[in-house]
Amino acid sequence: MSLFEANRYLKILPVRVESIVLDESHPRFKELGEWNSLGTIEYTVVDNPNKLNLLPIASPISSNIKNYPLINEIVYLISLPDNNIGNNNTSKKQYYLNIISLWNHPHHNAYPVNPNNPPEAQQKDYTQTAAGSARRVTDDSTEIFLGKTFKEKADIHPLLLFEGDFITEGRWGNSIRLGSTVKNTPNNWSSVGTNGDPIIILRNGQGQQSPEGWIPIVEDINNDDSSIYITSTQKIPIEASSVSYVSYTDEQPVAPNEYSGKQIVLNSGRLLFNTVDDHIMFSAAKSINLNAKDSVNIDTTKFITQADNIYLGKETQATEPLLLGNSTVNVLNTLLDTLTQLGTALTSAITTPAVLGAPSSIPSLQSFGPILSSNISVLKAQLETIKSKRNFTV
Repeated sequence: MSLFEANRYLKILPVRVESIVLDESHPRFKELGEWNSLGTIEYTVVDNPNKLNLLPIASPISSNIKNYPLINEIVYLISLPDNNIGNNNTSKKQYYLNIISLWNHPHHNAYPVNPNNPPEAQQKDYTQTAAGSARRVTDDSTEIFLGKTFKEKADIHPLLLFEGDFITEGRWGNSIRLGSTVKNTPNNWSSVGTNGDPIIILRNGQGQQSPEGWIPIVEDINNDDSSIYITSTQKIPIEASSVSYVSYTDEQPVAPNEYSGKQIVLNSGRLLFNTVDDHIMFSAAKSINLNAKDSVNIDTTKFITQADNIYLGKETQATEPLLLGNSTVNVLNTLLDTLTQLGTALTSAITTPAVLGAPSSIPSLQSFGPILSSNISVLKAQLETIKSKRNFTV
């Protein structure tokens, strides 16, 4: 095959997406192969936009990494072998490659349906700059049809890229940055360390931003909806909800916004850790700190702790030891038994007068004896009830 023939065989053709198979609601779902047709597009050629009765189709070139285009975005096609190659080694079909970055924006790169004469409502969404056309939607609306459910948001910002970064951006302010410390740049993770120290930032939701969605931004852990920062040397200026460490007697943990070094920082409106088969295990070289503004609650059928010493309160202030339940009850039983004997003796108490004569009783002591014995019986009955049925110690 000559070079000319090879170039013709691999000709790249720009086309506009007219529809895409995403589920069984597509009119040609069964015709195109049902679920095997996911991602298949119907298209019109950009330089010949006349629509045929039955639009041609193209399939995604990758089945592992899915980045399907929106309606009215432009992709480019390439002709490659199809699944009939076993019977015919020249059998081929159209595949589409990357979405053409007309506006260099992650949200969408669709173009007006009539590029030569867009409606007045669309014209206001495009401004001419020194570098050419730029899409700048300022009214939270667009007249370009992008699909059944995709509604354009004017305040979705692209991420600002620094030298050496590898960034993957979704269409809605969600992203993965494989980056590094870059000194003297407008990001909030490069205040310590040296250039090139690696960092990974996973961000979902860019939080409140200006409506000028064409201006790039950087991640902000305190403003973004949910974040995971995987650091090496960086210091992350996170505003922790609670930073009280008064329970520590000696070395307190470094405040979250002051620690620099390798760590994983998770930040969101709520964190949930759940297992369905095995344990959740926390292990630390120093301490595990549970810090909350309101309370630390533990709900379980059984709570077990094993420690050489347990302090309720700060270690230097918790100087009063707890009593053992069974041992305390045994001591009290012995005391009450002794008092019972005293009560019995008091019931029959007598005395010998100073002058010669018969012994005489002491009415006040004799009457107190039965009262003491009765009270002791009540106290002994209550001893078992003061022991906890749920909390046990060694």
